[in-house]
Amino acid sequence: MAISGRAVAFASAGLIPVLLAPRLVTVVAWLGVLLLLTAADLAMATPLSRVEVTRRAPDGVRLTESVSSAITLVNDGSRIYRGVVRDAWQPSAGAQANRHAVRVAPGESLRILTRLAPTRRGDLHADLVTLRAFGPLGLAARQSSRDAPATLRVLPEFRSRRHLPSRLARLREMDGRSAVQVRGPGTEFDSLRTYVAGDDVRAIDWRATARRTEPVVRTWRPERDRRVLIVLDVSRLSAARLGDAPRLEAQLEAALLLAALASRAGDRVELVAVDRAVRARVAGAGGAALLGAMAGAMAPLAPALVELNWTAVTRVVRERLSHRSLVVLLTALEPAAVVNGLLPVAAALTRDHRVVLASASDPVLAELRTARGSSAEAFGAAAAERAGLEREAAAAALRRKGIDVVDAGPEELAPALADAYLALKAAGRL
Repeated sequence: MAISGRAVAFASAGLIPVLLAPRLVTVVAWLGVLLLLTAADLAMATPLSRVEVTRRAPDGVRLTESVSSAITLVNDGSRIYRGVVRDAWQPSAGAQANRHAVRVAPGESLRILTRLAPTRRGDLHADLVTLRAFGPLGLAARQSSRDAPATLRVLPEFRSRRHLPSRLARLREMDGRSAVQVRGPGTEFDSLRTYVAGDDVRAIDWRATARRTEPVVRTWRPERDRRVLIVLDVSRLSAARLGDAPRLEAQLEAALLLAALASRAGDRVELVAVDRAVRARVAGAGGAALLGAMAGAMAPLAPALVELNWTAVTRVVRERLSHRSLVVLLTALEPAAVVNGLLPVAAALTRDHRVVLASASDPVLAELRTARGSSAEAFGAAAAERAGLEREAAAAALRRKGIDVVDAGPEELAPALADAYLALKAAGRL
């Protein structure tokens, strides 16, 4: 049961006769009238047991986008249902204006929508649906809360997709769909064409030239149908805050952009999320289904406060890849983790595959390096400089082991990794 503002106003109006005739009988009479009207109004309200509630939410939405949750009310009673419905969700779902005034005639149904603007990635769950049914006077209401479960999966935002058109244009040039052709070891022969000024003389096909009256050069195209395995670190290192978001968010953006680019290039892309064990895996998807499968698998991922098990990483690589492939490690370039974890297994990874480590650096370190205004800032700059030198030393040690390193800020990591992939593709090193 719930009391409305009308009942409070009616009770407050009783002060007038009490002040005019300040007697106990006046107070009792006024309260008696109020209670009688309230009881009668409550009795005439629609029984909520005769109102059916169902709730539906979309399967998924990208972060920063909004969708609507739908509640359907069916009035199986004999009275008009007048009241309020509250569509409750957990706070990060961003439910806006979730209290709805409704009026449903007997035997009819009503569909109401609640706008959701999620503020966090992952699986967001609905709370209870609360119904209030008022009587014709609007003094009191029956109230009931129903469990109508629903889950909204909030996918990664994929802000880095704005970098995709420019990288696809470069890929088309490499693939021979425009005037520029790519030559180099490890690429596939495409066709012959007439030599023009500026062509590499090493590309001249002397046998074909001997059969013609003008020089002929070979053109090449990047190899297709390569395997690209993206290993996503979801251990404690991915929980570090870089600006307003954890490192994991930058890693997700880089993985999505690389997957979109590599699938357009004709390569087969797989994703594995690992900490001490495999937390998510996407394999066998291609084309338009790849990004949807990856976004769905990434959505519930959250950093775990455990160390990354590099032995598990090498085991996954060995199980998933039987031929030489590109292995992309999206993790942190932290000196201690590199020395104690990655370097001991680097030989096992680079022996059979091309390995790239992509790491998002902390933009605060770059700011600290330039600050010299006070002694505190000078000490901070010295500490930041030392941290930078240690990262550079770790990167140099990885390169000596045959691992390419991409180190960029959170916003620049995705395009930098895409550029590294295109460079490997162009050089025929995949």
